[in-house]
Amino acid sequence: MSGARDDGPVRAVTAGVLTGARRILTVPLTACLVPVAAVLLLVVTVLSAPVSALRHGRWRLVRICGFALFYLVVDLFGLMAAALVWLRYAPGTRDAARRRTATTFALLDRLLRVLTRAAGPVFGLRVRVTPAVPRVAGTGAPVVVLVRHAGPGDSFLLLHVLLDRAGLRPHTVLKRMLRFDPCLDVIIGRLPHCFLPARRGRTAADAVGKLASGLRSGDALVLFPEGGNYTERRHRRAVASLRRHGKVRTAARAARMRHVLPPHAGGALAALAAAPGADVVFVAHTGLDAIDSLPTLWEGIPLREPVRAHWWRVPAAEVPEGDAAREEWLLAQWAKVDRWIADH
Repeated sequence: MSGARDDGPVRAVTAGVLTGARRILTVPLTACLVPVAAVLLLVVTVLSAPVSALRHGRWRLVRICGFALFYLVVDLFGLMAAALVWLRYAPGTRDAARRRTATTFALLDRLLRVLTRAAGPVFGLRVRVTPAVPRVAGTGAPVVVLVRHAGPGDSFLLLHVLLDRAGLRPHTVLKRMLRFDPCLDVIIGRLPHCFLPARRGRTAADAVGKLASGLRSGDALVLFPEGGNYTERRHRRAVASLRRHGKVRTAARAARMRHVLPPHAGGALAALAAAPGADVVFVAHTGLDAIDSLPTLWEGIPLREPVRAHWWRVPAAEVPEGDAAREEWLLAQWAKVDRWIADH
């Protein structure tokens, strides 16, 4: 029994040590990469300018290197701003945790806004959302946002829309590898979140359910049920996996959906069970989905078409009861996502 009681503190200390060691590595590395990126941008610009100017080229390397440098600078600025927030609302001061969280959400909003605006002229990024996103900050039921995952940066664009346009506070589920971005590691680490894969002893559903249980009015749990970006190869493998596990009917339905991966129901079901009063928002989008490899990334710069997103909201009262009914309902909603993408 004593071993079970000690397990929690030991895990917390271990996680703290690993986090500290990671940041000791990633923060100086990011600082060192800034002058490297600046020199690379200068060299690329000088070498490619004559050819790009004469051939009316797209300046792809210049765009990529320029945005990489800008991203690194924004990362360092975000780290410095996060440090100032911690000093201002250090533990022990009045309402420190609440104020620090609110200010960190505002900081994340500003950083994403800066990056999104820079991506406009650099990559030709334009975002069109239908219907218009209402500003619902602090009002109504919390929401569980289930999003199609396809193309680079779609998760950051969604967070930007939720924070900047809707005024919602995103509780985010992210891949653990993103913790190697030091600014993201620090800022998201201070906000409600979970990184997947979950740590030993917990399943992904456990982690998502715990995160969803803390949802309040004005909060939004963000989840990508597909588990990864859509590619045709992943689609074939997902359908084959469903067949191997005896889910023949589900596999047949998934095979007919040509633009999305079949959703993993575990995380979504855990979120709905832990937050029974939450409405559910589905988000379909297209415009980044063709970029699924380095060659398509190269060919796709700058973007020729805007990123189009479409969402709809299902009130909590209309969400079916029971896991089996909810899994069937989720698949039907995902088929609706697929149809919208096919039309656009």
